[in-house]
Amino acid sequence: MKLGGLDIGTTGCKVSIYDETGEFLAQSYCEYESTRNTETQEIDGAAVWNGVKKVLLEAKAEVGQIDAIGVSSFGESFVMLDEDDNILLPSFLYTDKRGNEECTLFDAEETIRIAGVKPHGMYSLPKLMWIKKNLPEIYKKTKRILLFEDFIVYKLTKKAQIDYSLACRTMGFDIRTKTWSKALFDVAGIDIEKMSEPVVGGTIAGKIVDAELDMTDTLVVSGCHDQLASLIGAGVLDTGSAVDGTGTVECITPVFDDIPNQKEFYEQGYCTVPHILDGKYICYVLSFTGGAALKWYKDTFIEDKGYREMDETIPAEPTGILVVPYFAGAATPFMDENAKAIFTGVTLGTTKEDMYRAIMEGVTYEILFNLEHLEASGVSRTEKLYTTGGGAKSEVWLQIKADILNRELTAINAPEVGAMGTVMLATVALGVYKDLYAAKEQFVKYGKTFTPNPKRAKEYEKLMKTYRGIYRAMRPLEITEEERC
Repeated sequence: MKLGGLDIGTTGCKVSIYDETGEFLAQSYCEYESTRNTETQEIDGAAVWNGVKKVLLEAKAEVGQIDAIGVSSFGESFVMLDEDDNILLPSFLYTDKRGNEECTLFDAEETIRIAGVKPHGMYSLPKLMWIKKNLPEIYKKTKRILLFEDFIVYKLTKKAQIDYSLACRTMGFDIRTKTWSKALFDVAGIDIEKMSEPVVGGTIAGKIVDAELDMTDTLVVSGCHDQLASLIGAGVLDTGSAVDGTGTVECITPVFDDIPNQKEFYEQGYCTVPHILDGKYICYVLSFTGGAALKWYKDTFIEDKGYREMDETIPAEPTGILVVPYFAGAATPFMDENAKAIFTGVTLGTTKEDMYRAIMEGVTYEILFNLEHLEASGVSRTEKLYTTGGGAKSEVWLQIKADILNRELTAINAPEVGAMGTVMLATVALGVYKDLYAAKEQFVKYGKTFTPNPKRAKEYEKLMKTYRGIYRAMRPLEITEEERC
């Protein structure tokens, strides 16, 4: 049996093919453009669909008939289709500021209670409100509103269904009843019937009907939001564990048992998302610059060395330099898009290797800062982390994380953990395995585990006391754009 995990991202899509025993067989990737400028940040749904067809055809050419494809994607952005399934306009990315004003019309307490998120312009509903107000003819022509997971599922099968975790990224989904919220859609003035049917991740949509692909025997399975897919691919199914995904951004995804009811949890930008497993929930801890901060530093100041070479030359001990990594604003727990990065402790004796390690440390301080906030708001303590993404290839960084977080970290051995998680969902949907626990035993392979060095952990504990106060101390001193002009 050949099973594909199709991952739709903002810069490209990829499909990874596995067999039912968890053996990796092949992968195909297609990049596409997105538009990011001051006024608009968009992605072309047609380009994404063409990319999907390309990777599926390439994978089929390499491995032959594919029995099933699971689909997962990034969140928030949506595609609007008319009655003939024509795309009506480009899709707004979550960073597009259209919708920021509209989100103020929602009552914060009611939105938190229903949708598990604080109102924010990045979600789908406020952006749909902007379109209805400013592009009324487009809205009138719209028959279907689909996020990218259900858009691709619909294009492949003509079945419009969206999994719960992705539906949560609209700000219009009731996390308790697992249905669209009439109350929130009424506030927005958006027609619920235009949305896809919510289903649990791992639900079969049907067989591929697109004749161009010639894959009419291939079943399509709705996956989930890409962060939840990585959680599943890492085998993190139980409370007390989390995935640390280090790509362009840093995202920690912990598992817990109850919906948090503390106001502070949501005020700090955290959200509650249903896990695939009934009765369990997850949230997203975000730093907008994880690997992006290292890439910026390397490309700007040390172009002649690669990441691995830099790992071999940085100091072995804590630098004492504190980097607050707000190179693209502050994510959780401050959600301050105007925040800037801060370096403290730099001297004339500081080397570029010191600075490189200090950025690794700074991203990790921010992780610990967030984990502490989660615990303070009632979320179960995360004892163990499993690492994925490009940052998981750096043993130096993983040891730094173990020392600063004072927790064990285990790397996951998989070319694409998120795609593998989507494949695991497909195996359960097809009855290959009875549940995700059985699929985990077959698919998830662990790499090296990193344990805290007690001496370094104590040094970092002292440094962390200073780190906690830097942002609040520096915030009043920042120059606004108005003051600069």
